[in-house]
Amino acid sequence: MRATVMHRAGDVRIETVPDPVLQAPTDAIIRVTRACICGSDLWPYNDLPPTPGGQQMGHEAIGIVEAVGADVHRVTRGQLVVMPFAFSDGTCQFCDEGLHTSCTHGGFFGNGGGIGGAQAEALRIPQADGTLFALPVGPDDALMPSLLTLSDVMGTGHHAAVCAKVGPGKRVAVVGDGAVGLCGVIAAKRLGAEQIIILGRHKDRLALAQRFGATDVVTERGEAAVQHLRELTGGFGAHSVLECVGSEAAMRTAALIARPGGAVGRVGVPHYDGTPAGQQTFFGNVSVAGGPAPVRATIAELLPDVMEGRIEPGLVFDRTVDLDGVPDGYRAMNAREALKVMVRP
Repeated sequence: MRATVMHRAGDVRIETVPDPVLQAPTDAIIRVTRACICGSDLWPYNDLPPTPGGQQMGHEAIGIVEAVGADVHRVTRGQLVVMPFAFSDGTCQFCDEGLHTSCTHGGFFGNGGGIGGAQAEALRIPQADGTLFALPVGPDDALMPSLLTLSDVMGTGHHAAVCAKVGPGKRVAVVGDGAVGLCGVIAAKRLGAEQIIILGRHKDRLALAQRFGATDVVTERGEAAVQHLRELTGGFGAHSVLECVGSEAAMRTAALIARPGGAVGRVGVPHYDGTPAGQQTFFGNVSVAGGPAPVRATIAELLPDVMEGRIEPGLVFDRTVDLDGVPDGYRAMNAREALKVMVRP
């Protein structure tokens, strides 16, 4: 089959790799019908060292089940399923607590280590019963873009909002205007926030944020951004801050714009060691929580809103490519020419 393989920073190729096969009785094989490029894929696109044999990429997918192992009972051949970016057994103590990304038998797709990537024609799914979620539509349904976001970005934006304690009447700030940040705006609106302030610099993305429910826009960075946001919140800062970038500068801004007693939900994969602004968060009694979103736990909650049209997270996709177009899709996203690229193998 054909799959996306990254060999080093900037070097993305479409190559022929071995077809996936069942390796354990809990495995399934899916034929990928939709995948996408994630903002987090741009980190290795910019800094992956030379990797012998390359690394298969992609961790978000919808597909049709083509084969199941003897111990798979919840999904069957022919079903259309959404694949979260992490696999999980659904039965361990952490899965029972809704923290599927810490599953004792789990792991992550498209991250090396022998697990393949979803930017491909097919993929082996470990722990299929606990990982895959069957969808009540056909593979060409008009809702495919929004359903695909349930594999990562919509669930991740929701996780940021929950960790930041978003609720009715809250003032919310979203740091980052990428796909996760925009889905964070959707999540904040859905959870009843009174004011939603988006921090970003791209006019088209900010316009989409406002369509999703953002009430205010901050385009400055650093201290100027902090000052502007405080002006928008009566001088106090935001009750809830969603950090959706992962850089040290973004986390510092998030910490500084939280009001005393507020909370920061961080879901941007951190590219820093220590949490910035530790003194300010400590003396302001600001909570900092978050991490890889357990999206398998939230699909059932978010799915009805997608199916009934109350939210449209699929609008974050602004370009669609086939497998041959994936390398240019990486380039376009890295150059900020595309917000989020959908892949149709």
